[in-house]
Amino acid sequence: MPPPKRKAAGPTRPADGARDKQTQLDAFTAGSANVLTTNQGLQIPDNHNSLKGGVRGPTLLEDFILREKITHFDHERIPERVVHARGSGAHGYFKPYKSMVQYTSAAFLQDPAIETPVFVRFSTVAGSRGSADTVRDARGFAVKFYTAEGNYDLVGNNIPVFFIQDAIKFPDLIHAVKPEPHHEMPQAASAHDTFWDFVSLMPESTHMLMWTMSDRALPRSFRMMEGFGVHAFRFINARGDSHFVKFHWKPKLGVHGLMWDEAQKIAGKDPDFHRRDLWEAIESGHFPEWELGVQIVDDGQESELGFDILDATKLIPEEQVPVQIIGKLVLNRNPDNFFAETEQVAFHPGHLVPGIDFSNDPLLQGRLFSYTDTQLSRLGGANFHEIPINRGVCPMHNFQRDGMHRQTISKGRVAYEPNTLGNGAEYRVDGAAQGFQSYPEQLEPPKIRRRSPSFDDHFSQATLFWNSQSAAEKDHIVSAFRFELSKVDVPEIRQRIVDNLAHVDLKLASRIAAPLGIAAPDPKAAAGRLGFRDYRITNKVDEDAALRMTGGPGGGVKTRKVAILVADGVEAAPLRRIQHDLTEAGALCKLVAPHLGTVSTASGRQLAVDHTFANMPSVMFDAVLIPGGALSAATLSGLGEAVHFVLEAYKHCKTICAVNDGAQLLGTLGFGHGKDPELVAVPTAGVLIADGRKVLDGQVSQDFMAAIALHRHWDRLNIDAIPA
Repeated sequence: MPPPKRKAAGPTRPADGARDKQTQLDAFTAGSANVLTTNQGLQIPDNHNSLKGGVRGPTLLEDFILREKITHFDHERIPERVVHARGSGAHGYFKPYKSMVQYTSAAFLQDPAIETPVFVRFSTVAGSRGSADTVRDARGFAVKFYTAEGNYDLVGNNIPVFFIQDAIKFPDLIHAVKPEPHHEMPQAASAHDTFWDFVSLMPESTHMLMWTMSDRALPRSFRMMEGFGVHAFRFINARGDSHFVKFHWKPKLGVHGLMWDEAQKIAGKDPDFHRRDLWEAIESGHFPEWELGVQIVDDGQESELGFDILDATKLIPEEQVPVQIIGKLVLNRNPDNFFAETEQVAFHPGHLVPGIDFSNDPLLQGRLFSYTDTQLSRLGGANFHEIPINRGVCPMHNFQRDGMHRQTISKGRVAYEPNTLGNGAEYRVDGAAQGFQSYPEQLEPPKIRRRSPSFDDHFSQATLFWNSQSAAEKDHIVSAFRFELSKVDVPEIRQRIVDNLAHVDLKLASRIAAPLGIAAPDPKAAAGRLGFRDYRITNKVDEDAALRMTGGPGGGVKTRKVAILVADGVEAAPLRRIQHDLTEAGALCKLVAPHLGTVSTASGRQLAVDHTFANMPSVMFDAVLIPGGALSAATLSGLGEAVHFVLEAYKHCKTICAVNDGAQLLGTLGFGHGKDPELVAVPTAGVLIADGRKVLDGQVSQDFMAAIALHRHWDRLNIDAIPA
């Protein structure tokens, strides 16, 4: 008798939880062992000598162990990403605060008791894998949700808009911003002719230029960086109702940036600054957190926004449509292997789950093709979804077979649908109500290759962004444009940029043009060029506080890095009290001294030194503490590296606290040091001069931490005069 036919196994729902993905990855994880073998499991007796024809003879071709090892080494590198090549990743989980059933049927957005495992990758856009972290650039913010209904990828940036409106221009944009092909320079930088030539001829890029020339392009860390989905997507609920949605990631530590001078110095001192920061924060248990927010617009009401919601160069002002916070993202585990996880992870905006769908944004539509195509090239073939980091935690079944790197062993004779040979009954998937359903949007004829007239305004939101910035942030934008354009060799390109910017704000354009050796901005010249659209919307709001970085939630001092400058003879009591209070609040305190080892306190006790002035400059810290002690202060004041450390921290607008004799180190800044300095006698923003007798009651610590939480003190005096 033939064996009884087994009943076909239907799809089963896996247990939800943040451990799902880790449990799956464990099956593919290998540790070290005492026995060395080939890839086929053959034990290797000698890993130091190839097989030779005599001890001094030639190496033999039959040495299959050598050939296997060398061949694998030769193929260890895969093509790097064309863009977003340099990245850092981490595991974590997402948890909704409330059910979103009113708007979407997506299961992972329903139950606050369920944690969905995620893998998140942050990245720069323009540079290669070997470039520096702190370059001026947009940052990728990509989240892979391993949901019970399949993988959902929210692939966004730290800037809510983009350079172009249609994906057909993406290759041109990237060719322009990448190193110039004749000499492969500059690396990971936009300050060169080809980039500015391109954007000067593309007025639609103006809004994005305002963002990339702002401090948003110089994040303090990935942990203090917003994320945006950029495009308009759709939420679809169980009734089939559609709402447009824009996604936001709000960091719990606040949104903070670097100064340009600081970012350049960090790139030389520690090009892995952001990567190291993320890794160390997770390793130390300071798990980064973001809250997921959504802006929801009723389908049919999008025309009331005043601009086209399908235009990726536009954002929805939060003053106009508030962000609803609906859940949180926590990163709590570093990868076990950078290549296997961070490098091989494959994101795709087309990885959707039921309840979320696309819009007709033409930039998004092009990405739906591009991401699959690039994974085929980069990861070796159509089976990139079988790489462990890319596997879903839900059951997967289809009739796709074979191909390079296939890992699934598919049993049976059936590799097609419909069929009856699989389990004895007809298997047909043909118009079922279950599973992902595309939104049945009505499309308007005719088929046409043309830009919608509703995309024609290129400057109104750039003006909104400019008007929303603080005075300091406006200064930084002007300085950034001046720096970038001063690197452009062709004066006509510089002129075209400032002529375009005159349509954003004439004073802005004039300030930028002043030192560049070109004519005053001419709005009429820009309006006469090809590509210019003589159309301008009226913004519904004049300013939006969410568009500026200053004045928002500071995030406290948790994970902030504080340098404590010490030498022999330092006063121990004030140091210990402030260090204790900072540590209790979650700050990270490091003792920086002229040498490694230990320093002696005024009472003769030994303190372990973490860093020297030579190996850990001020740009690696958020604030500086200079404890008292006459001998320590005298030593530091006579040490050029220590003086430079403080000057540089002052120039970068960081908080500085000096106790008693420690104020001597501020002498170069022009601050006097009386016998009884008072805390209230603050000479300038963010500089505290404290009486050591008042440290022990905790007030100095509180004032110091309150100043650190502000991140920077942009109204500081005379920073341009500081020789650091």
